[in-house]
Order: sequence, then structure tokens, then C-alpha cells
Amino acid sequence: MVKIRLARTGAKKRPFYHIVVADQRRSRDGRYIERLGFFNPVAVGGERPLKINVERIEYWQNQGAQISERVLNLVKYYSKHPDQPAPQRAAAPVSKTKAPKPAADASAGDSEASAAAE
Repeated sequence: MVKIRLARTGAKKRPFYHIVVADQRRSRDGRYIERLGFFNPVAVGGERPLKINVERIEYWQNQGAQISERVLNLVKYYSKHPDQPAPQRAAAPVSKTKAPKPAADASAGDSEASAAAE
């Protein structure tokens, strides 16, 4: 049976997926019949997160290809938002190390000096 599914590429912890038509007996990243688009879940800024050739997906579905659940959701999203840029990523996490405290003597001296000036 022929399936429309994702094939993972990209670096470790930086996934990038090709939407492909492949025989279901082939491995996930193995040989495929045709590449129909891509999905970049970690797209930032002006990078395009999703591109799909919807006409070819419809063609393959008419030929009897089964579409995976994830690709079906991506196609539905793409049909509603065809040229939307990637959303901004969240800010980098804040370090949990404590910042050095100012010297207690310096802050006490400043308050005494300001009190004396008044």
C-alpha cells in the first residue's frame, strides 16, 4: 500500500520533515516515490514552516494512497494558512544561577550618607 507520510531529516534536536509518498514497507527515511513538500517545526523568523503541493496530494489520494494522521492535520492547516510566516519562538530560558549580591557595606554607607545629607 502507498502512504503519504513524513520522512525525518535534519540535525539532532533540529528536525526537518519531508512530506513524501512511499510504499508502507519502506523504512521511515528510506526510498520514496515522490516528495510533496516539507514541514519545519523549528522555523524562526522569516523561514517558511510549511509548504505542501496540495494538488499532488489529492492526485495520490485519488490513486488510493493513504494519508497519515499528522500529514492530514498539516494539510488542513496549510489550506487555511497557505503563506503564513513562522511564529516567533519563545524567549531563551533564564538561568537559575543567582546574580551576585551587591556588597552590604556599600549599600549601608549610601543610605547613611543620604540620611546625613538630609
